[in-house]
This record gives sequence, structure tokens and C-alpha cells, in this order.
Amino acid sequence: MDKNFSNAERAEVLTQALPYIKKYNGKIVVIKYGGNAMINEQLKQQVMEDIVLLWLIGVKVVLVHGGGPEISETMQKLGKEAVFVDGLRVTDKETVDIVQMVLAGKINKTLVNLLEMKGGNAMGLSGMDGRLIEAKVKDERLGYVGEVTKVNIQPVLDLLEKGYIPVISTLGCDEQGNAYNINGDTAAASVAGALNAERLIMLSDIPGVLRDKDDPASLIREMTILEAARLRDDGIISGGMIPKVECCVDAIMKGVHKVIIMDGRVPHSILMEILTDEGAGTMVKGGYRE
Repeated sequence: MDKNFSNAERAEVLTQALPYIKKYNGKIVVIKYGGNAMINEQLKQQVMEDIVLLWLIGVKVVLVHGGGPEISETMQKLGKEAVFVDGLRVTDKETVDIVQMVLAGKINKTLVNLLEMKGGNAMGLSGMDGRLIEAKVKDERLGYVGEVTKVNIQPVLDLLEKGYIPVISTLGCDEQGNAYNINGDTAAASVAGALNAERLIMLSDIPGVLRDKDDPASLIREMTILEAARLRDDGIISGGMIPKVECCVDAIMKGVHKVIIMDGRVPHSILMEILTDEGAGTMVKGGYRE
């Protein structure tokens, strides 16, 4: 912390955060984590600190994580080339084994360990544990890429009740025991919806939804799902932002109160969103603007 920051100023900051601490105490906040915020070690440490701080002030935090870059890196080491169709990883039987190994194994346990080291109580599980995420084949061309058919949320509720931070890797399964690779945003929206979460925070590699994709200052700070549809029709929401915003809308329709797309590369962006007036990124909410 800045040494020029006086104790009085620190106390003032905490006082200003008090209404937000009261607002979110006991509420469920789902955080979808991946991309550059996961690759950069310093950012990873700060994200874990933010999560533990929220947990310590009584927020029920659920962490949903992907791990695309690490999956690609592991495949490369094993001499297997990553193939994508429409931005989704083609996942044959060998690839889904690698995905399971990387997501449910290395990444999940590393994040659980980091949260524990920061002072939190964390428990890792995959979408296959307790049949948390049931899935079916999304597209025959993609192999074992899953479309979520059902969420059995009780294991997550049990962990929250016992005071743990659930850390969920984005795998799914079907009745025949097949494992599926699930898109991280889709899995997070489904889990948050099943929990009727107060917030779903989607950490991304961009500031949020921009009116001009080349101008960070054109950030759209807030929109309803109706405005999101209009922005898509107008071509402002385009390319890779379309499925991300669709996941936001899907989460709202499933019962999440508000969804935020924001830049996970900004230090402590989660705390800025939850504990300040300004917030961070683009907030998507239901219905008409109030």
C-alpha cells in the first residue's frame, strides 16, 4: 500500500465501502475467471486476494474457471494440435482427457491452494462431481463439447453453507458417463442462474462492451437485455462479444440479478465493482432501464 496514504484516509475508504459490505453480506456472487488474468501470476495473486477479502466480509463467492491457454499448451507438449471451429475447441476423446486433466486437476487445485494460502477456505470440484453440470453433445463437428442440459446445484449450496469458497472447473457429463468440455461463460451463467446469484462477474480481456471497439473510452457502463439486443442488431455488439453478451442475457433470464463484463487485467477490478460507486466494466440487467 502507498506509504503516503494516511491512516485517516484508509479509514475513510473503509467507511465508504461499508454500505456495499452490508448490501452484499450473505449474498452469492459468482466470478467467471480465465484468460490473461489467469496467465499473469501477479494478477492471479490479486484476484485470489479480492475473492478472499469478499469471503471474509461475508460474501458467498463461487469461482468458476476455464483454462483454454493452459489446455492448448499441454496439448502442444503432448504433440497434439488444437483445432477450432467457430471459435470453439474441437474435442475428441483424447483431447477431452487432456481437458479433464488440466481443468479438474492442475488448474483447479492450484486455485484452491492459492485461496487457502491467502486465508480462505476453498474446495475444488468439477462439473462432473455430484453431476453438477449435465450436458449433451453441442455439435457433432466439435466432438465432446457440451451443451448444458441441467445443473444440480446442491453440492455448491452445501459448500457455501459450510463456509467454503467453491472452485468449479467447467466440465460436464452425461448419463453414459462421457465427459464434456463446457464453454466457461456458458457454465458460469448456468451455475449463477441455478444459484439465483446477486451478481455474475465475468472477467475478460477487454474493458467491457465498447461502442467503438478501438476506443476504451467508449465503454457502455450499463444496459438492459433489451438494449443489448438493439446493440447487436446495430452491429455494435459483434464478433466474439456476441456469445459473451448472450451468456449475460441467459444468466439474467435464469435468475441472476445483474451481470458484469469487465477487464480482469485491471488490478483489484473485482473490489472496484463490488465495493465502490463507480463499479467497473459493463453491467447487464433485466427489463427496462430504471
